[in-house]
Amino acid sequence: MPMRRLRVPPSLRAWGRRRARRLAVAAERGLRAWERRPAATRRHASVAVGLGLMAVLGLVALSCAPRRPVPPPEPIYTPVSLQSVPGWAGDRLIEARPALSRSCARLATLPPDRPMAPRGSAALRAVAGSVGDWQAACRRLDGVPADDADAFRAALERGFRAYAVTSTDASAHGLFTGYYEAHIHAARAPDARYRFPVYGPPDDLSVENGQGRHAATGDPYHSRAEIEDGALEGKAPVLFWADDPVDLHILHIQGSGQVTLPDGTGTRIGYAANNGRPFVGIGRLVSERGLADGRSMPAIRAWLRAHPEQGRALMRENGRYIFFREITGAGPIGALGVPLTPLRSLAVDPAVLPLGSLVWLSTTDPGGRPLRRLMAAQDTGSAIKGINRGDVFWGAGEAAFQQAGRMASPGRTWLLVPRAPGTDPLMM
Repeated sequence: MPMRRLRVPPSLRAWGRRRARRLAVAAERGLRAWERRPAATRRHASVAVGLGLMAVLGLVALSCAPRRPVPPPEPIYTPVSLQSVPGWAGDRLIEARPALSRSCARLATLPPDRPMAPRGSAALRAVAGSVGDWQAACRRLDGVPADDADAFRAALERGFRAYAVTSTDASAHGLFTGYYEAHIHAARAPDARYRFPVYGPPDDLSVENGQGRHAATGDPYHSRAEIEDGALEGKAPVLFWADDPVDLHILHIQGSGQVTLPDGTGTRIGYAANNGRPFVGIGRLVSERGLADGRSMPAIRAWLRAHPEQGRALMRENGRYIFFREITGAGPIGALGVPLTPLRSLAVDPAVLPLGSLVWLSTTDPGGRPLRRLMAAQDTGSAIKGINRGDVFWGAGEAAFQQAGRMASPGRTWLLVPRAPGTDPLMM
């Protein structure tokens, strides 16, 4: 269809012509007035306008220029005496011996020439030494009588030196949270009560640098929402069927847990792999939306159970999904491959504190009481990244859940490393 021409009324065309003539007259008068001004005034004004225009263009250029990324903070390791670390004299160090013995047993299986901190910075690798250094230190500690607390303390003070761990970012503050061994009620076959699958690693999952991928494409694996919608049917073994989706989600966050079966017997499951998706903290989500106290896992659990539909949608926003394996014997098993010890095992960032090392921790518990003690770096976590960032293992059961779920405390760490044989312990 041809377009019709828009007809402009004659009165409107006349108004437009009058308006144009007035603007032209005003412009001509302004130009003549400018020309009547002294030449010096015109030059100064022109320079001012030019400088102003240059300043504006400069600011625009700066705003458009690519910004150099701010480098991430780096850890600093400063030697200090063990006796100077806060709380050293007040800790019953011998209570950390079982955890240390487990770390030593694991280190004994590694090549002596392997760096203790293969993922750390050059500064950390230089401080931490080799696995062989730690193997020698473990052998020396093995010679201390098992029940002699004073001799064990003396052996640590004689055989180890401390390095305060700080950051190149002077404004940074440490953060120490807690975790525990989760618990679910589950069955080996589904029924009306047990409806939520606990999966083992899928057949088409590969793991690269600790992250799950599609074996065929190398892309991140299915998200939590996709898995809950059936993406794993026929691809992954179902180890158990849980009765509570909230407890199951907490199990995914903690990474390991106890399973109580319908006949009252129990078993354990531990971390096997993940789907390679980013972890989204449910505490942050409920805090941002004003739903519950995101710093308290007990409060989060209560809200999720009180709002099942909203809770299910919220949990699906955490794309991270954990695959498990059934384990026998002591547990839970940390990333070092040894059973964890309540209040003596610490999850760390291996780029800052080596797995298998000894760490002095100074922080507070959920009640604000000082928590200063010798810890064994035996685990990691997807949210445990950065300098002076750690996760304290509190054990199993509801009491451990209440403590671990409320802990979010500032604090500091000191890395303990073996001295060379014959080194004077009075020298830092």
